[in-house]
Amino acid sequence: MNDKGLGVRLLLADDDRPTRIMLRQRISDWGYEIEEADNGQSALEILTGDDPPRMAVLDWIMPGLDGVEVCQRVASRSDTPFIYTILLTRRSEKEDLVQALDSGAHDFLTKPVDINELRSRLDVGRRLIEADQAVRTAEKEKERVILELQEALSHIKTLSGLLPICAHCKKIRDDQGYWTQLEQYIHENSDASFSHSICPECAKEHFPDLYPELEEHSEKEST
Repeated sequence: MNDKGLGVRLLLADDDRPTRIMLRQRISDWGYEIEEADNGQSALEILTGDDPPRMAVLDWIMPGLDGVEVCQRVASRSDTPFIYTILLTRRSEKEDLVQALDSGAHDFLTKPVDINELRSRLDVGRRLIEADQAVRTAEKEKERVILELQEALSHIKTLSGLLPICAHCKKIRDDQGYWTQLEQYIHENSDASFSHSICPECAKEHFPDLYPELEEHSEKEST
C-alpha cells in the first residue's frame, strides 16, 4: 500500500458505478480517504459543505450538474478552501482541455484513465494542498504576531498621553482615578524598572556630612 495520500480526503464523483468502484479501490490503496457521489448536485453539496474534501476527481458528464459546472461553482465561492480538482472525460480535443481548465479544474484526464498517470496527478495535488496549508498557517501566525504587536503598542501608548501628577508628592493619577507612586505607575505600564539612588543635589542638601564621600564615589564610578 502506498500511503502518500494518508490523511487527505478525496471526493470521487462518477455516475458510472463500475468506474467508481475501480477508481475507489485504486485511490484508497494509495492512502486517500474516499467520499463518493454519483451525480453533480451531490458532489457540489459535499465540496461546499462545512468541512469539504481537499481533492476531487469528477466525471465530466453526470446527471444534474456536470463536472465543469461543479468546478465553476466551487471556484466562484470565496468561503471554500483550496480544492484540487481533476476532470475525467472521454473528450480529448484541445478545446475540451481549455474549457476544463477555464472552469476552475486543475487537471484533466481522458478515459479510460491511466492509473499511473492519475496517481502522479494526485501526488501533485497533494503537494499543492500541503503548500496551501503551509501558507495559511504562516498567514495565521503573521496575524497573531501583528495582533500582539498592536496590543503592545497600545499598551506603550498609555504612557504618551497627558498624565496628572501631584505637584507636591509627585504621585500619578491613573485612568481609574487612583493616585499611584510614579515609579509604581511606570513599572506597571512599561517594561522599565527602577534601582534606588540619590542625585548630587539631594545628597548635598540632605546628607551634607556624607556629600564629599558620595561625590567622590560617584566620580570613581563614572570613570
